[in-house]
Amino acid sequence: MVYAEAGIRLGPEKKTMLEGRLRRRLHALHMESCSGYCTYLFSREGRRHETIPFIDAVTTNKTDFFREPRHFDQLTRLALPAMESHTAGRPLLVWSAGCSTGEEPYTLAMVLSEYVRTHPAFRFSILATDISTAVLARAETGVYSASAADPISPELRTRYLLRGRNAQSAHVRIVPELRRLVEFRRLNLMDPDYGLSQPADAIFCRNVIIYFDRPTQEKILRKLAFCLAPWGYLFVGHAESLHTMQLPLAPVAPALYRRVHGAS
Repeated sequence: MVYAEAGIRLGPEKKTMLEGRLRRRLHALHMESCSGYCTYLFSREGRRHETIPFIDAVTTNKTDFFREPRHFDQLTRLALPAMESHTAGRPLLVWSAGCSTGEEPYTLAMVLSEYVRTHPAFRFSILATDISTAVLARAETGVYSASAADPISPELRTRYLLRGRNAQSAHVRIVPELRRLVEFRRLNLMDPDYGLSQPADAIFCRNVIIYFDRPTQEKILRKLAFCLAPWGYLFVGHAESLHTMQLPLAPVAPALYRRVHGAS
């Protein structure tokens, strides 16, 4: 079911992890056994009400602010100037696919807002999607532990983060102006149609496809490639390889690809 719904292959070695994650659902539903939970999950009522919480429970969500920081330098130094030359003044769309708890799209919002400071005519929007409704709900609040903000420079922290009223507060919050720049939406990368209102100029899908088998990876990456505007950029995780895949993408730098114009 996990593979059919989310494309994630869980081998026998994941049994203990899966049981541990499902214990939270058993507790929430006041159930005593995994077998009882499975009976409910595959019932008509369970399919209707429990599928999304089930997928929320079994998916892995790990992210950080400014994770793999070289990508953000490449975005401002290479990608944005090139994309601006192809967009004829329209706002750029940057998509964070598999955004988890929001650190990546908020990092993008900071980086792009900084770019605006030196390029006043530049306009952009950010779409952030994930299969998990639980992490999206957390992301929309924009609240994080103070330690989670450590990778953010002091200058950007001053500009884009709010501390609690207590100076020693253990939490920070993204400023409202930045939160408004990000649209969060549930999206399953296994869906046949991603429903974008316009092609994305850049897609960040980093450390996401590692959870899929090779055929599923290629299928998803092909769909992502065709969601890109001509000459748009795809950023993947540095541990992810597109080698031998037949995709309309050309390598630009490590873990950075560009849509090949006119490729099919």
